[in-house]
Amino acid sequence: MILIADSGSTKTDWRIVTADTVLAQAQTAGFNPMYQEADEIHAELRDVLLPQLTDKHPQAIYYYGAGCSSPERNKRVEDALRLAFPEALLYVDHDLLSAARALCGRNPGIACILGTGSNTCLYDGAQIIDNVPSLGFLLGDEGSGAYMGKLLIKAYLYRELPEDLAQSLKNTYNLTKDGILDTLYGSSIPSRYMATFAKFMHDKQKHPVIRAMIYENFSEFFERHVLKYEGHEKLPVNFVGSIAFYFSDLLKQAAKKYGLHVETILQSPIDGLIKYHQELISAFGTPDNTTK
Repeated sequence: MILIADSGSTKTDWRIVTADTVLAQAQTAGFNPMYQEADEIHAELRDVLLPQLTDKHPQAIYYYGAGCSSPERNKRVEDALRLAFPEALLYVDHDLLSAARALCGRNPGIACILGTGSNTCLYDGAQIIDNVPSLGFLLGDEGSGAYMGKLLIKAYLYRELPEDLAQSLKNTYNLTKDGILDTLYGSSIPSRYMATFAKFMHDKQKHPVIRAMIYENFSEFFERHVLKYEGHEKLPVNFVGSIAFYFSDLLKQAAKKYGLHVETILQSPIDGLIKYHQELISAFGTPDNTTK
C-alpha cells in the first residue's frame, strides 16, 4: 500500500493505492518549499490530510511537488512527511517528473505543466533528459495562470484595458491599486493570488483584448521553452494543469503557429500517476523495489 501525492502551489491530490485498487483519496492545500518551511507543511498534513486518511498507514509515499528541485527544498517536505508518517519510506521529487510519468508513461515526449506556475521537460520514456529552467513567478512562469493574471493586472493598473473590461474587472474583484499591491506583496505565495484572475480571463476570452492577451501568454511560453528542445518538431507535446485544460482551444491554436503536435491535455496528473505506480507494484512487488 502506497500513498501518491501530486502537489502544486494551489492544491495537493493524495491517493492511497495497491496494485489494483484506490483505497482512499484526499485533498489539501498546495505546498511549495521555495516559500514554505517544514512546520507549515506539517501543520496542513496533521490538521487536514491525516483526518481524511483515518486508519490508513502507507508503506511508502511518492510525493511529487512544485518547488522540489533541490536537496535542501526536498528535505523540507521530507521533514514534514516524516513527522506525519514516521514509518513510511519517503520519495520526494519534482512535479515535473509526475507530469512526464502521467502524460508520457514509457514513451518519449515533451511534458508541460500549465497551472498556477509553469514548467517543461524533454522526457525519453524513462527519465527527464532536458529542462529549460522555470524561473518562477518573479522572472518566469510564462504560460501559467500567474503569468496570465500578471498580464491582466498590469494592463489594468497601467490603464491599458478598454473601459468595459476595466470596469468589469474592478467590480468583479472590488479592486483598488493599494489593495492589489498590498495583497500581492504581502502574500507568501504571490503567484497564487495572481492566478485567481485567470478565471476572469476565461469568462471573457471571447473579448478580442483578452483573447490576444491569452494568445500572447501561450506564444511566449512556446518560444521561451518548448521550441528550445531538440526534436520539438516531431515529438508529441503534452500538457497537464488547469490552464492548459480550460484554455485548450487557444493553446492548440498557439501551438499550431509553431508547427507543434499537441497530443494529450490533462487537468490533473493524478490518474496517470496511479496507473504508472500500480504497474510498478505489479511488476516489482513491494515499494522498496519501485523507487524510480
